[in-house]
Amino acid sequence: MPNPTAQRTACIECDLLVSVADVAEGQRATCPRCGHVLTSISEDGHTRSLAFALAAVLLLLMSNAFPFLELKASGLEKVMTLPNSAVELYRDGYATLAVLVLGPIIGIPSLMLATLVALLVPLRQRRPAPWLVPAGRFLFFLNPWSMVEVFLIGVLVSLVKIGAMATVVIGISFWAYVGFAICFTAALSNLDRLRLWREIEACQT
Repeated sequence: MPNPTAQRTACIECDLLVSVADVAEGQRATCPRCGHVLTSISEDGHTRSLAFALAAVLLLLMSNAFPFLELKASGLEKVMTLPNSAVELYRDGYATLAVLVLGPIIGIPSLMLATLVALLVPLRQRRPAPWLVPAGRFLFFLNPWSMVEVFLIGVLVSLVKIGAMATVVIGISFWAYVGFAICFTAALSNLDRLRLWREIEACQT
């Protein structure tokens, strides 16, 4: 007999529609077809997600305020910041590429963090807010477009190649962005999608 309290959700890996009953703290529900974790309830998961999100905001501000890399070659020096990388592309006539660079590494993560904080603060206070449902949809819509980890991997690969041609000095912004990437990933990984929607529904009723 089906569980009347179960909620139906589609597995994001294989698209199987699964009925998920209430999951206790420390338990998780997986897809019976592909084994993907549908929901995993951890103690204070959303509180940790909010803490990591706030830390990520501070680190992202630091990463935009200080030099990212400094290149020295043949007596010439070039200091690069994250916003300056997009500005240089724009000045060289690559406006579309500048947007594609700046958006996934700064713009979209900033929007995601603002949305995440706007979601979790009212939910922790059990206070209904009219933006909870659209904010939740907006957050998960933006998630695939964030390229924070891809950017860091690309920078590390570039450093190996550039290191043979010039002296590379890693700035404070680089380490701040590494910390931001860790906190940003932790904030999203501690956010359980199914539990989030259930809390939004409970808060709105």
